[in-house]
Amino acid sequence: MAVDAGVRRLLADSGQVRPRVSLRTDMVTALLGVWFGVGLMIDAWAHSNLAELETFFTPWHAAFYSGFAAVSAWIIWQVYRNVRTGRSGLSAVPDGYLAGLLAIPGFAAFGFADLMWHTFLGIEQTVDILFSPSHLGLIVTMMLIITSPLRSAWNAPDLGDRPSLSRLLPALVGLGFGAALVSLFVSYGNAVQWGAESVVRAFSSADDGGAGALAASMIITNVMLLAPVLLLLRRWRLPFGSVTVLSVVGVLMPGAQTAFGNVPILLTFVIAGLVGDLLIRWLRPSRERRAAYWAFAGLSAFATWSLYVAVASLVVGRLPAVPELWTGAPIVAGLIGLALGVLFLPNAMPAQTGLLPNGTSTETGLLPSGTPAQTGGAGVRQT
Repeated sequence: MAVDAGVRRLLADSGQVRPRVSLRTDMVTALLGVWFGVGLMIDAWAHSNLAELETFFTPWHAAFYSGFAAVSAWIIWQVYRNVRTGRSGLSAVPDGYLAGLLAIPGFAAFGFADLMWHTFLGIEQTVDILFSPSHLGLIVTMMLIITSPLRSAWNAPDLGDRPSLSRLLPALVGLGFGAALVSLFVSYGNAVQWGAESVVRAFSSADDGGAGALAASMIITNVMLLAPVLLLLRRWRLPFGSVTVLSVVGVLMPGAQTAFGNVPILLTFVIAGLVGDLLIRWLRPSRERRAAYWAFAGLSAFATWSLYVAVASLVVGRLPAVPELWTGAPIVAGLIGLALGVLFLPNAMPAQTGLLPNGTSTETGLLPSGTPAQTGGAGVRQT
């Protein structure tokens, strides 16, 4: 009875405004998330490159689950520190960390389910590994955990609309590894895993199905790479280097899966990230500059996949044999990027003007989402 009463007191909200964590705390969370994410990459490498995996208890699973234990202990410690000051319930959970906290027991449960799955049904080594229910549960809860720094930064009062790269770095790392999880689970349509020779060969024939497979992979990967950047641009004027950071993190997962056997293609996407940063500096896209936002979405996609075809051709020493394919594919990617930009930032609503009771004119700008504009760029309040 005493234990039950203590648990009820702990869960009862004490009513204070939820605390914010420091940049240092977010950075530690992000770095422990790197441990967690790299552990998964090592495991992905093992599943993709080792002939037989006969047990759940492997060194790569140890790296993966130890990363989970480390970042989970850190998040729980942040809550416990607030409990020691007299807070309880939601008031003890740092702003941005609630989803990650709730995902910790969920991940543990799916980890146990994965152990049972492998024990009784064996170890997957082909595309079925990407559809295992226990793996899907692990990936969703893992994403909630490692993106905690992004949610923490989303409404941090010291960021404003124009954060520095160092201040935004934990959020970028968290989002980058979150996107890497998506890239892992769409490996069957991830163009980053293709080698240069395979790209040129696929676009050298329109009859054997290779061209269609590569084109479909380019479309999936295009959305996967561009969506996180467009999300961030709706919230901040991104500092130079942001897209490059996301790109560096993004190539690690497909690199691990291919044992880094396609380094020229991987480096292409890092260069494309730098091009994206240059486009942001030139166009200055933001939620207030809708045309620039749309232009960035289309041009960055076109530039990325033009570089993709160009680098593959340079490595192989020749262009693909079907000109319609290698010239048209980057254009299709650019058009899809433009469409994605329009979906992320549709028509802005006009400013509303009127008169206050004392006769003073007032003008209220509305964000594209329809929410009132806020001085200082506080953004949309997180849940």
